[in-house]
Amino acid sequence: SPKELHGIFPWLVESIFGSLDGILAGWNLRCLQGRTNPTEYSVAVDFLDPSGPMMKLVYKLQAEEYRYDFPVSYLPGPVKASIQEQVLPECSLYHNKVQFPSSGGLGLNLALNPFEYYMFYFAISLITQKSSPVTHHVSPSNSAYFILVDTYLKCFLPTEGSVLPPPSSNPGGAIPSPAPRSPAVPFTSYGMHHTSLLKRHIAHQPSVNADPASQEIWRSETLLQIFVEMWLHHYSLEMYQKMQSPHVKLEVLHYRLSISSKHHGSPAQPSYQALHAYQESFKPTEEHVLVVRLLVKHLHAFSNSLKPEPLSPSAHSHTASPLEEFKRVVIPRFVQEKLYIFLQHCFGHWPLDASFRAVLEMWLSYLQPWRYAPEKPPQSAESLPRSVPDKWAAFVQENLLLYTKLFVGFLNRALRTDLVSPKNALMVFRVAKVFAQPNLAEMILKGEQLFLEPELVIPHRQHRLFMSPSFGGSFFSSWPPAITDASFKVKSHVYSLEGQDCQYKQMFGPEVRNLVLKLAQLICQAQQTAQSISDHSSEAGGAHSFFSWFRFTPAEMNGSYTGNDLDEIGQDSIKKTDEYLEKALEYLCQIFKLNEAQLTQMMLKCGAAQDENGKKQLPDCIETEEGLVLTQLGRYQIINGLRRFEVQYQGDTELQPIRSYESATLVRLLFRLSSLLNQQFAAQLDMLCSREDFVGRLCRYHLTNPQLTQKIRYSPVVKDRTSHNWGPRISLRFLASYRTLISLLLLYCLASWFSIGPVGCTLVILLSYSLYAVIMTLFSDHCRPHEH
Repeated sequence: SPKELHGIFPWLVESIFGSLDGILAGWNLRCLQGRTNPTEYSVAVDFLDPSGPMMKLVYKLQAEEYRYDFPVSYLPGPVKASIQEQVLPECSLYHNKVQFPSSGGLGLNLALNPFEYYMFYFAISLITQKSSPVTHHVSPSNSAYFILVDTYLKCFLPTEGSVLPPPSSNPGGAIPSPAPRSPAVPFTSYGMHHTSLLKRHIAHQPSVNADPASQEIWRSETLLQIFVEMWLHHYSLEMYQKMQSPHVKLEVLHYRLSISSKHHGSPAQPSYQALHAYQESFKPTEEHVLVVRLLVKHLHAFSNSLKPEPLSPSAHSHTASPLEEFKRVVIPRFVQEKLYIFLQHCFGHWPLDASFRAVLEMWLSYLQPWRYAPEKPPQSAESLPRSVPDKWAAFVQENLLLYTKLFVGFLNRALRTDLVSPKNALMVFRVAKVFAQPNLAEMILKGEQLFLEPELVIPHRQHRLFMSPSFGGSFFSSWPPAITDASFKVKSHVYSLEGQDCQYKQMFGPEVRNLVLKLAQLICQAQQTAQSISDHSSEAGGAHSFFSWFRFTPAEMNGSYTGNDLDEIGQDSIKKTDEYLEKALEYLCQIFKLNEAQLTQMMLKCGAAQDENGKKQLPDCIETEEGLVLTQLGRYQIINGLRRFEVQYQGDTELQPIRSYESATLVRLLFRLSSLLNQQFAAQLDMLCSREDFVGRLCRYHLTNPQLTQKIRYSPVVKDRTSHNWGPRISLRFLASYRTLISLLLLYCLASWFSIGPVGCTLVILLSYSLYAVIMTLFSDHCRPHEH
C-alpha cells in the first residue's frame, strides 16, 4: 500500500545512495562499472532508470503528496548559511519548504516531495559519498552514476520531442505538479518572487489537459535546479558575499535589525558565526568536474534544439510550449552565474598538475556551444579551421567574463606550470587552439568594446538595468522585456557577476598582452629545455658503463633536470611537447597579432641563452645593493628546472660531507693522518711553497691552496663573502674514493699479468705520476690534481 511504501522510502533511498553522514556506503554507484561488475551494474542501472521500478515508486508516492525531511545542514555552504540566517535563498527550489524543528527537535529541515527527495540524494551523493577502496582502475565516465546522470538528462531535458509523462495509475491524466505551500516561518527574501515558468505558462492555457507537457515541466525545472545547486553552489565566503548586491545586503541588514529585539524558540545565531559556520574547504574532485562537464554539454545541446522563433511576436507568446521557453532561458538564467563562480574557484585552487585538464575541458566545452548545434559543417571545410558563425556573437558577449577573465586566470596558471611537461604543454595548446578559431577573437573584442561604451542613463529602466538574476525568486520567473541594446546586455552580465565597482581587465589590453608575451617567452624557453633534455638523454645513454655504479659518470648527469616527467617517457613524447608548444605559439600570435620580428628576436634570445655545453645560464636576476636578487621569472626558472645555480661546496674541502662514492672509514682515517702531517711539517710546507723556482711551483701544484683555486660563484643574495686561507697542506682524501681504489686494484691486477710484483708496480705508479706532475707544473700554475 502507499502508506507502507511511504514508510520504507527514506530507508530505501539511503540504502542506494548512502547516508548523508557517510556511515552507510550504499551501492557505491560511482565505482560500479559494467566491465568489472556486469551483473550488479546492469541491475542498478535498470532499477534506477527513469522508467524503472524506483522511479515508478517515486511517482506513486508523488500522487499521494507525501513529504520527506531533508536536513538543511547537508546543503551547500552558501544555502545553509542563508537559511540559518533566516534569509530565503534566491533559488525557488527552497521556497515554502523550510521547516523549523518542533520543540525538542534538532536543526532545520526541508519538506520535499518524493521526486525532490530522490533527486537531492542522487545529486548530493556525488559530493558526500565516500569511494570504497578498489583494486582496479575506475573510469568515472563508465561508472553507473555517470551513465544515470546522462540518462536522467536525456529523459527530463530532451533535445527531441517533449518530456515523457510518468507512468500513472490514474486513467485520465498525469501526476499534477506540486501545489504551492504556505511558508512555515517568515523569511526575508532576496527580492520579489514571481510565479514560476510553469505557472506563468499555464495561466495562458485555456485547458491544462490540452498540453500534457505543461503538467510535467516542473520535473525538468526541479531536476536542473537540484543538479546546479548541489554541484555548482559551492564557493568561498568572500565570493558569496561579493555576489550579493548592495540592495540585498541592505535587506539583510534591515532584517537582522528587526529580529534583534525578537525572541525566537532558540536564540538567533550571530551573523558572523552563521556565515563562517560552513568554512569547510570545498575541493571538487576530477569525477565531480567530469559530471559537471556532462551537464554543460547536454545543456548546450538542449538549448540548441530550440525551434526557430516565429516572425510574429504575438504568435510566439501563444504557441511556444513551456519546454521551448525553458530551452531559451536555461543557460543564462540558471547555469551561467554559478558555473562562473565554480570555475573561478577551480582556477584559483586546483593544484598545478595535469589533473587540471578536466577543469580545462569543462570550461572549453561551455565556451563552444556551436560544437553541440544540430547543423553540421560543410564537408569541404573539414580540413580547415571552422569559423564561428556570426549568430553566436550574442552568446559570446553575454558570457564575456567566462571568455576574458577566465582566460587571464589560465594565463596566470600557465606562467606557474612546467611547460616542458607534455601534459601541461597540451593544455596550453588546447586553450590557444580554441581561442584561435576564426571569428572568435573578433567577437570577444567586440564584446569588450560594447562594455567600454559610455553608459546611457535611462530613467525608467535605471533600477533594473544591471539587476542580477538572483533578485528573482525563480530563474524562470517573469523577466523584463528583451533589451535591444547589445551594450546594455554586456554590462548587465559583467556587473551582475562582478559587481558595480569591478575593475575590468581587457583581454586585448596592454596588461594581458604583456602576460601573453611572458607566456610566449616561457614557451620558447621550454622548447629549448626540452631539446636540451633530449640531447642530454642521448648522450647519457652512451655514457653508462660498469663504472657508473661507482659514480664514475660526469656530475652533470646526476639530476641536472628535475621537475618534469620527460625522464619517464621517450623521445616521441618530447617531440610531441615541441609540437604542442610550437602550435600554441602560432595560435597565440594569431589571437593577439603578435609582432613577427619581436617573436623571432625572443626565440633567438632564448637560443643564445645556452652555452657551448648546452646548459642554461644563471636564473634571471636583478642587481641590488645587496647583490643579485631573483626576479619572478628567475624563481619560475628554478622551480621548473629551466635554469639553476651551480651548487658547490664553499667551505674547507677537507671537512666537506662524505660522498656516496667515498669510504667513510678511510675518509676519517686519512683526515687524521693528513692533519698530523700538516701540524708536524707546517713550517717546512709553507717555506717550500713560497719559493719562486721550479721546486716551489711543483709544491704549490701538489699542496692544496684555496687562494689559488678557481673563483666560485656564490649565492646571488650575498654580495660579499669573507675568504679563508688555510695555507699549503697535504690532502690524502683522494685515496678514500672508490674510484681511486678500484683503479689501483685494476693496475695491480694488470701488473700481475706481466709478472710485476706489488713493490715494482708501486714504483712504476710513483714514477709515472711524478713525470705527469712535472709536465703539468711546466704548463699550469693553477691545476689541482685531487678535485672531484
